[in-house]
Amino acid sequence: MSIILFFVILAVLVLVHEFGHFFAAKRFGVRVDEFGLGFPPKLWSKKVGETVYSVNAIPFGGFVKIFGENPDEDSINGSDKGRSFVHIAKWKQAIVLASGVFMNVLFAWLLFSIAYLSGMTTIVSGTDAKYIQDAHVLILATLPESPAEKAGFLPGDQVRAFAIGGATTTAPSVDELQAAVKSSEGQALVFDVDRVGEKVYLEVLPEKAAADAYAIGVSMDQAGKVVLPLHLAIWEGGKLTVDMFVGIATNLYTLAHDALLGKADFSQVSGPVGIARLVGDAGKLGIVYLLSFTAFISLNLAVLNLVPFPALDGGRILFVLIEAIKRSPIKPVIANWTNTVGFGLLILLMLFITYRDIVRLF
Repeated sequence: MSIILFFVILAVLVLVHEFGHFFAAKRFGVRVDEFGLGFPPKLWSKKVGETVYSVNAIPFGGFVKIFGENPDEDSINGSDKGRSFVHIAKWKQAIVLASGVFMNVLFAWLLFSIAYLSGMTTIVSGTDAKYIQDAHVLILATLPESPAEKAGFLPGDQVRAFAIGGATTTAPSVDELQAAVKSSEGQALVFDVDRVGEKVYLEVLPEKAAADAYAIGVSMDQAGKVVLPLHLAIWEGGKLTVDMFVGIATNLYTLAHDALLGKADFSQVSGPVGIARLVGDAGKLGIVYLLSFTAFISLNLAVLNLVPFPALDGGRILFVLIEAIKRSPIKPVIANWTNTVGFGLLILLMLFITYRDIVRLF
């Protein structure tokens, strides 16, 4: 089921992304020769009008074959050169290339908005209480070797109740929990925890920290299911889309920077196999979680495609910018060869990450 969900989501995201390129090219009168789901070899195809629609054997992606995007003699000087990508204005070329990214961002916004309409579990600090259901304390992280880590707390745990000295507090707030720990005098606290639908009981012995207060070494926040009306769902969905896009871009920059310095941590980088497993986990939690995770993947695709690397949309936009500055086209053989090499390197990187994912499973 996880694999089926993954391929369905991948197909939808590819269709969304490539439709952006397809629509923009058509709007500017550029000929579109093929709209492909997956990469060759070809399994099925049908020509509708001037465009071939195809399904291909390698499912990790898709493409739109725009006439003149990879310049050749026919697209530069042929009989249909007036409909070639290379002969439209540079600003139009940039829009066509950026439209896939735009569609991925727009799609993420739509999914987040639907999630807020349906009821999305998220951090609720600062949210109007009338929109919050099922409020609970959410564990964000534990400190290494802390009482919380030793007791078995995991990020994502939901604290439903806790007991200390014979007194039980149900549906506690973060403030109530912090106050109980600080004043515990080292007494054990027993927590009633919801862990992905499974009830777990954890006993924690607080340790003395600064100012004679006690602590258990955990980071937490107030969470709950937020159900918003349409106008607020659209607004909050847009804000979350922007925040997450910036966060993903920042993390990618940090990873690339650390990689150049030889100190990057790739342990949390996942490829198709790892993402399929995460899709399965999200599917078990419900449709809203699956929508939110799909939006997250869509934003990751948007950010990755903006990287100025050959064969990616960002690399092609960089070529357009260079041509606009130098006021002359880059030699087709150089552009095509660079994009081919870039594509090959991306495939090798994908295979390497997939291998790591498979090793991690076992």
